Amino acid sequence: MQKILSAHGVASRREAERLIRDGRVTVNGNPATPGQSAQYGYDEIAVDGAPLGPAEEPVYIMLNKPRGYITTVSDDRGRPTVMSLVTDAGVKLYPVGRLDMDSEGLLLLTNDGDFAEAVAHPSGGKVKTYEVTARGYTASALAALNRPMVIDTRSIRAASAELMERAGDAAKLRIAIHEGRNRQIRKMCAVCGLKVQSLKRVAIGALVLGLLETGQWRRLTEDEVLSLTGTRDSYDI
Repeated sequence: MQKILSAHGVASRREAERLIRDGRVTVNGNPATPGQSAQYGYDEIAVDGAPLGPAEEPVYIMLNKPRGYITTVSDDRGRPTVMSLVTDAGVKLYPVGRLDMDSEGLLLLTNDGDFAEAVAHPSGGKVKTYEVTARGYTASALAALNRPMVIDTRSIRAASAELMERAGDAAKLRIAIHEGRNRQIRKMCAVCGLKVQSLKRVAIGALVLGLLETGQWRRLTEDEVLSLTGTRDSYDI
C-alpha cells in the first residue's frame, strides 16, 4: 500500500504508512494495514474517503522559499504555506523536507514519494548547505561548529563551517550538515553562542539554488534529479 500511495503522488512511503496507521486509507471499504497488498484498478482504494486517482507523471521542482512561509501542504492556523507559491505547477505536489518559517532558500517539491524519501531521510546522506548571518562571532564559536555536539539529547555529526565575511562580531558563515534535523542550524549556533539573524539554504547535495529569484520556482533537469537520487554528490563548500 505504501508503494501504491507513493506512486500516485499521495505522500512518501514513510508518510503513506502514517496515513494508513491513522486509518485514513481504505481498500474495498475496509481500513488498510501497512504492507498490505492491493492492485490499483482492481481494488477500490480511497484516502480520506476520496478514490485514489491515476498515477501522475513525476514532477520535481525547486523553489526559492521566502521568509514568512511554512513548509506544509496546509495550516490550520491560516499561515501562508509554500504551496501557494507553486499553484501554477499544474499538479499536486508536497514539500521534500522542511525549512522553518523564518528561513529561506532552496526547497524541493515533488509528487514522487520515493524521490522525497531518498532526498529527505538522513540515511540518504545528502549534504545540505546554508548561508547564515549571525551575531556573537568568535573564532572559538567557528571551531565549535566544526565539532560534533549534542542537540536535544541527540548526538549531531560535525558540521563543515567556514567564515565568509566578518564585521566586528557580525559574521556570514557557510555551514554544511548531513542530518537536517528540526531547526538544527539555529540550535547548533545557539550552543556555540551565535545568534542567527538570517538563514538561507543554498544547496542540497550537488543541486545549487543559483540565481533563482525569491518566491520563484523551476523544474529540475533530468541530470539534477539523478544527482539527488544517485551518487553524484559533489558540491564543495
